[in-house]
Amino acid sequence: MRVGLLSDSHGRAARTRDAVRLLVGRGADILLHMGDIETEEVLDQLAGLTAHVVFGNNDDEISLGRYAASIGLTVAHPLGQLSVDGKTIAFTHGHLGSSLRDWRGIDYFVHGHTHQRRDERREGTRIINPGALHRAPVYSVALLDPASDALEFLDLGE
Repeated sequence: MRVGLLSDSHGRAARTRDAVRLLVGRGADILLHMGDIETEEVLDQLAGLTAHVVFGNNDDEISLGRYAASIGLTVAHPLGQLSVDGKTIAFTHGHLGSSLRDWRGIDYFVHGHTHQRRDERREGTRIINPGALHRAPVYSVALLDPASDALEFLDLGE
């Protein structure tokens, strides 16, 4: 299974729609949005898909959480964890001071918040930030294949 990673939409529904289409077109089976969603219209772009969301420092987690649940999205705020192909993926926005030491023993730790791509390994955990869909030099998402440990950053342009 492939996991589509996106973050920091900041209300940009059309850009989020393009990102979701790109990820699904490239084979994403599950989508994880790492927060700073800001609007229901952004959540609408994930409706009907297997998607998990956490919220960021710019989100109204109560109202967006209710709306996300009402359209069938899984809300895992502030920290989510799932297993894909026998690998553990933990995900959060990154603004609450969550540290990697809280997730030792997991395979992947995914976050947003910084608007900067990241792919590094620390103490056996691969730390990933897919980039951002707003306020970034290049808007980007990422596609993760846990079975093969392959990660690909996908650009949407400026």
